[in-house]
Amino acid sequence: MNVIIKKLTDNPKLLVSVQNFLFKQIKMEMGYDYVPEWHQDIIHLEEYYIKPEKNNFFIAFNESNEIIATIGIRAYDKNFVEFKGKYSKESTSSIWRLFVDKRYRRCGLASKMFSVAEDFAKNSGFENIYLHTHKILPGALEFWTKMGFIISLDANDELQTVHMDKQIHSIEITQANSTFSYAMEF
Repeated sequence: MNVIIKKLTDNPKLLVSVQNFLFKQIKMEMGYDYVPEWHQDIIHLEEYYIKPEKNNFFIAFNESNEIIATIGIRAYDKNFVEFKGKYSKESTSSIWRLFVDKRYRRCGLASKMFSVAEDFAKNSGFENIYLHTHKILPGALEFWTKMGFIISLDANDELQTVHMDKQIHSIEITQANSTFSYAMEF
């Protein structure tokens, strides 16, 4: 399988294709259509993901140039009372709209999409990544835990929302100029 991951551009046809893909995925996974207070970022992709310097949106395409996965990353911009003072737009990024077409699941694509977004966040100077997911989404909580996220709040609401975060670790590895010797005991 040959997959190409690209950054979202302001190409009008591409923007419409991404919007259609996202709303199709939301309908399939969550069972509802467009909700204005929840989907402004989809309607205004340019304002949320293209124009801001520390935001981005990535799209995976298959060999036929079909969109098969998406992920957005942007500076934290929520104002949840529960997190007042915990997250800021300067130090915290947030994950949005990770969707993988059902035909391409269970092959590492979601992990790869997250890796691309996490690298972008790290290179943009963020220290943390925030996201929320829903326990009603099969495998979502397990996936994000596997990616290194911890639960910061279980909202216990009707959508079974779980808020999670992860510290971004940056490790510089340089070649050692010394030799190591090992001792073994028998």
